[in-house]
Amino acid sequence: MTPISNQTILITGSTDGLGKQVALALAKQGASVILHGRNELKGEKTLNEIISLSGNNNVRYFNADLASLSEVRELAESVKHYYPRLDMLINNAGIYLTDDVRKISREGFELNWAVNYLAPFLLTHLLLPLLKQTEITKIINVSSGAQFEFDFNNIMLEHDYTSRRAYAQSKHALIMFTFTLASQLKDSRIRVNALHPEKLMNTKMVLDAFGSSETTIEMGVDNVLYVATASENDNITGAYFDKKQITPARYQQAYDIIALDKLYRMSKEWVKI
Repeated sequence: MTPISNQTILITGSTDGLGKQVALALAKQGASVILHGRNELKGEKTLNEIISLSGNNNVRYFNADLASLSEVRELAESVKHYYPRLDMLINNAGIYLTDDVRKISREGFELNWAVNYLAPFLLTHLLLPLLKQTEITKIINVSSGAQFEFDFNNIMLEHDYTSRRAYAQSKHALIMFTFTLASQLKDSRIRVNALHPEKLMNTKMVLDAFGSSETTIEMGVDNVLYVATASENDNITGAYFDKKQITPARYQQAYDIIALDKLYRMSKEWVKI
C-alpha cells in the first residue's frame, strides 16, 4: 500500500469531532488531506487550524450539505477537478436528530437516511474512478454500534418514527452497502470496510443527544486509524469492525442476499445512478 505520506485522503464531516481529529492525525503523518463540512466559515477555520498544528500545507477544504444529493454531486465534481487520484475515502459525516420529529431532505428522503446513508452511497460511487489504482485503496464507512433492521415498506419511517430508530437503521444500511460494494469490487484493489469507532464519544453530536459521554474522541481516532492504516488490514474487505475487532453486524438482514440486492437497486434509483 502507498505510504500515508504519499496518500490523498478525503474525510467527510471533518470540521468537528471524530472527523476533525482523524484529519489532523493523518495530516501530521504527511497525507494530502481533503476536508469536508457544511459550514464554510467553520471549514476555513478548521483548515487553517489543521495546517498550523500539522505543519502540512497539503490540506484543502470543500463545502457541501450532504442533505442535498445535488451538493453531493458537486462535491464529487470538485474533488475530481483538483485530484487525479484518491487513496482513501472515509465516509464519516453523519447526523443524529435530538428530537422525535421526522424531517426530510431537499429531495424528500427521511433526513437521517439521506445524510447517513444515501449521501455516502452516492459519493462513493461518484469517486470510484479516482480510487481504482494499481495500489491498494480503501473506503471506510463510519457506522455505529446502534443498528436496526428496516422494513422495506417503511424505510422512510412515515410510520413509527423515532430519532433513534431512524439513526440506527441508516447506519445498518451503511453496513449493508459496505458488504455489497466489497463483493462487487472483490477482484479490484479497493478495500471496503465499515467501522463502529467507539461507544458514545465526547463529540458535540453525542453530548447534544445524550447529555454525557462514555469514551473519548481520542479512543475513536485510534480505532479509525487502525482500520485505515494498519498493514494487517490491507487485504481485508467486506468486514464490519467494532473498534479494532471484526464482528458480525447486529442483524441477519445485513447478510440476506435478497435484502442486500433489493436495497442496492432501490438506492441506485433514489440517487439516480
